[in-house]
Amino acid sequence: MVLDVVLLLVSFAVILLGAELFTNAIEWFGKKLGLGTGMVGSVLAAVGTALPETMIPIIALVFVGGQAAEEVGVGAILGAPFMLSTAAMFVTGTAVLVFARTRRRARTLSIDQRIVGRDLRFFLGIYIAATVLGLFPDKPFAVRLAAGILLVAAYVLYVYRTSRDPHGEHEADEEELNPLRLQPNLTTPHTWVVVLQLVLSLGAIAGGAQLFVREISVLAPIVGITPLVLSLIIAPLATELPEKFNSVLWIRQRKDTLAMGNISGAMVFQSCVPVAVGLWYTPWVLDTVAVASAVIAVGAGLFLQWFLRAGSLLHGRQLAFLGLFYLAFIVYVVGFYQGPVPAPH
Repeated sequence: MVLDVVLLLVSFAVILLGAELFTNAIEWFGKKLGLGTGMVGSVLAAVGTALPETMIPIIALVFVGGQAAEEVGVGAILGAPFMLSTAAMFVTGTAVLVFARTRRRARTLSIDQRIVGRDLRFFLGIYIAATVLGLFPDKPFAVRLAAGILLVAAYVLYVYRTSRDPHGEHEADEEELNPLRLQPNLTTPHTWVVVLQLVLSLGAIAGGAQLFVREISVLAPIVGITPLVLSLIIAPLATELPEKFNSVLWIRQRKDTLAMGNISGAMVFQSCVPVAVGLWYTPWVLDTVAVASAVIAVGAGLFLQWFLRAGSLLHGRQLAFLGLFYLAFIVYVVGFYQGPVPAPH
């Protein structure tokens, strides 16, 4: 058990290092491509750091199969948007308040409302539709196939609209970036070194997240955590660490649109591509706990949309408030699920 705890801490450090390298590399990569902050934060950073948690349902549903794998896959699919809309927002808001106390930044985030608002509208519309579809049993495969294709097409449309939005490109061009970590002495790093750091950082994030999930899986039965809690909360919480770390790093650097876009863009991705996989490889019939997680994720998203109604400023306390949704779900799951606790390995 001591070794497992040590490995858990090591995996945490590897993810943190990978996130530091990734945020630095992805900004330079976006600058090399001439992309705006919306495309860098909501698409490149969001998809890159969403890869670890996306692989969990794909491996479980496509390559493993079976009832247990299906439950783990669906739990991971629904857990990711839930974590992003609640826990990730809480961590980001808390980071704003902590850095404000150390006088590194203000207590409010100044974001591009059009970028984050567009992400939230996409997420809410798509995720509500996917949740409603999960309420109907005995759906023909043709219906699930078509729905999955529509979700993937919706994400392609989202990427297209984000890439075509010229707003923010001028800001991105003039923004001063920190030196590339692998070439700290160069004002403008070589493109191949930027790509190399990007690949290395993604490898560290993916490897660290995989180790984190494995150690959590080993330690969970020892401390008496049920499989349902593990599949819906613990595993997504671990694999969402990259988004949380990236956003905290950008919050520290006062790059608020990148920080928020990283999370809101990941919410859009997680509500489209992984859900499409779930539609294709499972009956996509959601039980009470699964529906509760989706409803809470939508509720948190609606609150965030409401917070944005006043303009481009968000207070750290508003984001931290969304952590109450996460806490409410934990209380609900613990009180709802009365199944047996697995025996320790």
